[in-house]
Amino acid sequence: MIVIVDYGVGNLASIGNMLRRLQASAVISGDPMVVSSAAKIILPGVGAFDHAMRKLREGRLLGALEKRVLRDRVPTLGLCLGFQLLSHGSEEGTASGLGWIDAETVRFDASRARERLSIPHMGWSNVSTTRVHPLLETDKEPVRYYFAHSYHLRCNDPNLTIASASHGYEFPAAIARGNVMGVQFHPEKSHVFGLRLLRNFCELPPTFEPEHSA
Repeated sequence: MIVIVDYGVGNLASIGNMLRRLQASAVISGDPMVVSSAAKIILPGVGAFDHAMRKLREGRLLGALEKRVLRDRVPTLGLCLGFQLLSHGSEEGTASGLGWIDAETVRFDASRARERLSIPHMGWSNVSTTRVHPLLETDKEPVRYYFAHSYHLRCNDPNLTIASASHGYEFPAAIARGNVMGVQFHPEKSHVFGLRLLRNFCELPPTFEPEHSA
């Protein structure tokens, strides 16, 4: 069963509705025991980095998540803020992140932009695949997703990035390291493109671990 982790900061119902459309076996839960038995995990998130990490700690979810993700290596997908929580930390606050990938979360830097940069980055943007991965579409048609964020990942290992987008400059739109995956955009707001990505995640085998892990 896929567990959509409920720690009080995500757009849970919309994600659940998308998975129901895919006829996937999924549950929304903040119970550490339920998370401990998850076959796959989706970590959503909307809001501030430090608040989200505090809610995970208060819900006693960190131990259950680390068991399933790091020890049992079940496929795990972070969405938007949940994607940023995979990093070591964020310029937005002082809390340590989960640290499951070698990256930091940084604010969009207007000095790097080729044109005037509006922050937050909101709306539809094209996403380009940078590394073949089963989470992503391989169609030649442009793939677009809905974004709403003021911060993005800065990966210390460029091989972590499997897709990029541009807002003033290029930034990681999706990453993968073994069983840990994440996307900066909102699949649940991205219509057919988001549905395809979630379908791809649902279809990953429970022991998914690609031969080439960043």
